[in-house]
Amino acid sequence: METLMNFLQETAIRHICFISAPVQNDVGATHEMELRKLTWIVTRIQVQVQRYSKRGDEIEVDTWSDSAGKNGMRKDWIIKDYYTKEILAKATSTWTLMNTETRRLSKIPDEVRQELNPFVFHKHAIEEIDHRKIPKLNDAIAERFRNGVTPTWNDMDANMHVSNVKYIKWILESVPREVLEIYKMTSITLEFRRECRHSDVLESLSSPSSRVVGDANNNNRKADLEYIHLLRLQDSKAELVRARTEWLHKQNQQ
Repeated sequence: METLMNFLQETAIRHICFISAPVQNDVGATHEMELRKLTWIVTRIQVQVQRYSKRGDEIEVDTWSDSAGKNGMRKDWIIKDYYTKEILAKATSTWTLMNTETRRLSKIPDEVRQELNPFVFHKHAIEEIDHRKIPKLNDAIAERFRNGVTPTWNDMDANMHVSNVKYIKWILESVPREVLEIYKMTSITLEFRRECRHSDVLESLSSPSSRVVGDANNNNRKADLEYIHLLRLQDSKAELVRARTEWLHKQNQQ
């Protein structure tokens, strides 16, 4: 899943940078965004995996943008086998603007919206988004707990906070080993609640859900396991990321 998320992040950055051309920067800021010291951050992402690619496979990644409410942008992806065009995974996400000086969220100025409008496509990779609320974990109900998780300098992105991809690894730190060995993750939903900086120390909490509701629109396959996750700051207990993962037993995969 971490490799898959890397593909999504890389293509998203390339696409946003294409939209922002001819402005040259590493975060895809348009001209009007640069004037206002704004940058994009992702607030939620949902990934559904039909099949993981194998070593040596060649893939293609399609991505596009759409509007998301009054002050957001939606970005979708479809990952396919390059030769057979078999769909391997689908993903959708919502993004908002952040002021790089105040680190506060910002509305989308009309001038920025006008720059983005020519690149908006009204189509969705995942038609029925998983809008279920991800419950908050705490010490009393978490089954697994890992503390002392620390970011490294290589975990930082161009906005000088932890790259979204790194959260996957930290979430899995508190998943039981037997789950990782005999199950494969088929779906993940991440809700980002605050940014993580280089000096932060984190805790990772996980607990199996008492409710396995099924396929998450994932090729009509019912999940065998569902886990709820929380990443939080170790000192203040402030939430960084809530997540939900669904898992299918390897023997049940086609």
